[in-house]
Amino acid sequence: MPKGITQEQVNATADALVAAGDKPTVEKIRQALGTGSPNTVTRMLEAWRGTLAKRLQEIIKLPGVPTEVGQSFVEVWLLALSLTQERKIWEISIAEAQMQAQSADQAREVAETRLTDVQRLVEQQAGQLAELVRQRDGFQQRAEQLAGDFDTHKSALTAEREAQAAHVRAVEDRAHAEIDRAREETKTLQTTLQRQGREASTVATRLETAVASIRTTEQLAAEHGARAKTLEQQLARMDGLPAALLAAQHALQVASQREATLRTKLDGLTANTKIKPLARKRKARDASS
Repeated sequence: MPKGITQEQVNATADALVAAGDKPTVEKIRQALGTGSPNTVTRMLEAWRGTLAKRLQEIIKLPGVPTEVGQSFVEVWLLALSLTQERKIWEISIAEAQMQAQSADQAREVAETRLTDVQRLVEQQAGQLAELVRQRDGFQQRAEQLAGDFDTHKSALTAEREAQAAHVRAVEDRAHAEIDRAREETKTLQTTLQRQGREASTVATRLETAVASIRTTEQLAAEHGARAKTLEQQLARMDGLPAALLAAQHALQVASQREATLRTKLDGLTANTKIKPLARKRKARDASS
């Protein structure tokens, strides 16, 4: 492990730096010794500076050295030290200035390169900007054209929509009128059908009554015809019965008249209810009877 530094090492190193015309600093002493903490070197360097004036005083008090010479020696030493330090400062400043100049040259070259790149980029962007402006103008013209077409189309659509609305209203009005008329016609037809239904019901009732009467008359006529035939047969077999024959003939005549009257009524009813074919069939049946 590295050992700690001593005051004597720091003093010797500082004296060597001064003899070399260099200014003792903490970093230079640490570099020369290769060890030592900054705090320790700082403390020992301050102690060396404190002993420097004492050692100069001892040199002045040496035997055979006049006071004026010793004082001059101290002043010259301090001046030399000051000049050495100033020269070092100037050297450092010059070196820093050279480094700064070199850095400035490098920065200038970089800036020139950057400027060239920027100029090239600006030219490219200028070209792109011109292209974008041209495209923008084209898009603007296209937008204006589309806006005009949109307005025209919108006007046409508005007119067509209004025409369609008017047509729909007209159709609706006609439809409502047709519906109202159909409702009135339906009501009229319903009334007519109800009246005709009532009339048909009345006619059917009368027809049923007439048919029943005809059937009754037919039955009576059949009975009287049978009785008449029976009487005729009896009269043919029997002589001396003119009174019975006359009575039978009279009954037959009465039945025939009644049948004729009923047939006349039936014909009138069938003519009103359109059942003449049925009446013909019945007449034919009666004729056959």
